[in-house]
Amino acid sequence: MDAAFWHRKWADNQIGFHQAQVNPYLQRYWPALGLAPGSRVLVPLCGKSLDLAWLAGQGHRVLGVELSRRAVEDFFREQGLSAEVSQQGVFELWQAGAVQVLCGDVFALQAEDVVDCVGLYDRAALIALPPEMRERYMAMLSNILPSGGRGLLVTLDYDQAKLEGPPFSVGDEEVRRGFCAWKVEALEAVEVIEESPKFRQAGIASLLERAYRLGF
Repeated sequence: MDAAFWHRKWADNQIGFHQAQVNPYLQRYWPALGLAPGSRVLVPLCGKSLDLAWLAGQGHRVLGVELSRRAVEDFFREQGLSAEVSQQGVFELWQAGAVQVLCGDVFALQAEDVVDCVGLYDRAALIALPPEMRERYMAMLSNILPSGGRGLLVTLDYDQAKLEGPPFSVGDEEVRRGFCAWKVEALEAVEVIEESPKFRQAGIASLLERAYRLGF
């Protein structure tokens, strides 16, 4: 999987991963993290997620990272925001109000880019990556994020042998192994196979959405 794969997805509007509403786990569990107003929150592989605007509405400064310029353009346009665009290192930085989005490769992130990020929200980043990239991604976050922060992770867990990703299956053991330097607390595991015809048609009997609280 390479950058061209995701650029094609956005160009062809094959974005079934985009949710037309704010994620329910975010609304349910984020307030309990207790992050102070004004805290900066990192949202990797953010797409044009409505969750960015929701987090900003909670008083946070939001830093998204997204490979597709089309997705970034769509987010600001659909939110009715006029973004200032500038260059920040290897990234194109889009900014309007409390929301900033770095357009470029998430693996190019450096510690200085996220030096004041005390929050992390990952709904669609980890599960968008194949195994070897997931390992690299989790190691990167552990290396660059400052200690003392808190986050929310949402994953999918299913029989990967019956359906190719993305979204990929990421089991509990892999999450705990990849974030072994962090505190990982399982919050909820919800069976959603009845709401997922694509997975049912592939013969998958169980599709779990898992939510985790992270301490880093």
